[in-house]
Amino acid sequence: MAKNEKTSSAVASKAAKPLSNPRTPAAVKSVAASALTQAPTRKTSGAGGKKK
Repeated sequence: MAKNEKTSSAVASKAAKPLSNPRTPAAVKSVAASALTQAPTRKTSGAGGKKK
């Protein structure tokens, strides 16, 4: 993957779901975590949690 490519927010959202399921196999969790690592970071403000 090139340095400037990022996982889309839709894919990142789908990748997050198996991570919270304790019955998900480790291999699936590994792939999901990898996708989330490549997802763009969300920028939020302090206590409000709203995007900047």
